[in-house]
Amino acid sequence: MDTLKRFWFEHPVLSNWAVLAVGMVTILYFSARHVGFEPMQWVALIGATVILAGLCAWIINWE
Repeated sequence: MDTLKRFWFEHPVLSNWAVLAVGMVTILYFSARHVGFEPMQWVALIGATVILAGLCAWIINWE
């Protein structure tokens, strides 16, 4: 637990990115699970979602 806490305080942008990415991919899965995407479409969507989460974490850190 101390390792996670230390990582959170030493790398706030990466921590925010990880938390946002997990949450956004979870929301993506639950909202699109019955659409019938092919595996490569899922990979593309998840990749785009993780990149978007990184951009959001970077923008949040601008202040």
